Amino acid sequence: MTDPSAHPGDPHYVTRNGWLRAAVLGANDGIVSVSSLVVGVAAAGSGPSAVLIAGVAGLAAGALSMAAGEYVSVSSQSDTERADIERERIALAEMPEDEFRELVAIYEKRGLSTETAEVVARELTDADALGAHVRDELGLSEVHVANPLQAALASGATFSIAAAIPVLAAYLAPASAVIPTVLTITVLALAILGALGAKAGAAPILPAVLRVVGWGVFAMAVTAGVGWLFGVSI
Repeated sequence: MTDPSAHPGDPHYVTRNGWLRAAVLGANDGIVSVSSLVVGVAAAGSGPSAVLIAGVAGLAAGALSMAAGEYVSVSSQSDTERADIERERIALAEMPEDEFRELVAIYEKRGLSTETAEVVARELTDADALGAHVRDELGLSEVHVANPLQAALASGATFSIAAAIPVLAAYLAPASAVIPTVLTITVLALAILGALGAKAGAAPILPAVLRVVGWGVFAMAVTAGVGWLFGVSI
């Protein structure tokens, strides 16, 4: 049996939030950080080999860092969620009537009359008391539950793919045109990323593109400025 839907041909995109956030974050960080690194090293007067080595090293380190960071941070969120669920389980066992009244109060705040709230709370409690409290008191559902492994894989994979773009651009560009080539390719990649992220989430495309490109260009400008200012060869 499938879940009924009033609009089966127009699905909700909130179910994608878990992996989409991590994927966009990883891709954006991959493009911006590695592009900034490549531009900064090139602006310092380093040769093509040093620029390429820096880019590859940044890709490898960044992908592992993003995956590990996502896993650790989302695992912390998951631990907190499980702890709260366990506290609800204990409270339901020790103070079932207090928990019932708490559920009634939640439904009253949402606009139900006391009588209707009590009926709803009673039926949901009889069916699945813990599920009702996890959903309506803690605000958790299958859509929002943290998934550390999913976030880590999405972030690490998209970082690697996105970071490869400026590295390849630097490798293929003439030695005298590394910076403008990387900057041009990076801006295009950021625009595409913004559009794809908005499309995947059914959000307006232009604001997403401007946001991603604007912050990315700012980060690269600052990094290139640091490289030019200190002029340190790596």
